[in-house]
Amino acid sequence: MTASLDQAVVKPQARYVMFHCLDTIEQSLSGDIKYYGTIDLIDARHPQTILAYGLNGKPLPVENGAPLRVRVERQLGYKMPKYLSKIELVDSFANVGGGRGGYWEDNGYDWYGGI
Repeated sequence: MTASLDQAVVKPQARYVMFHCLDTIEQSLSGDIKYYGTIDLIDARHPQTILAYGLNGKPLPVENGAPLRVRVERQLGYKMPKYLSKIELVDSFANVGGGRGGYWEDNGYDWYGGI
C-alpha cells in the first residue's frame, strides 16, 4: 500500500483512504448500496497493510476478493474490503454513507477495528 501511496499525489489535507467496492451489500428504495470502508493514512502506510491482487503466484480469485482487496493485518476483518473498484484519499468521510467511515461503522461497529 505504501508504494501505491508514494506514486499518488496526496493532498496535504488527506487523512483517510476510502475503499469503494463492487459488491452490493444491501438494497434500499434509493438503489443499491455498495460496500465501502476507510482506514487512516498511518495504517495505510504500515508495512503489514497490503493491496492484494494475487494469491500463490496467480491472479486473486473472485472468492478471495478479486480484482483487488486490501489487507490491514492489525485490524479486524470488516476493515479489509474486497472487490475494490476505486481507492480515494479524503479529508473526511462525513458525506459518505452515514458519515462514520464505512458500511459496518454506519451500522454500529467501531471505526478503528484494531486487534
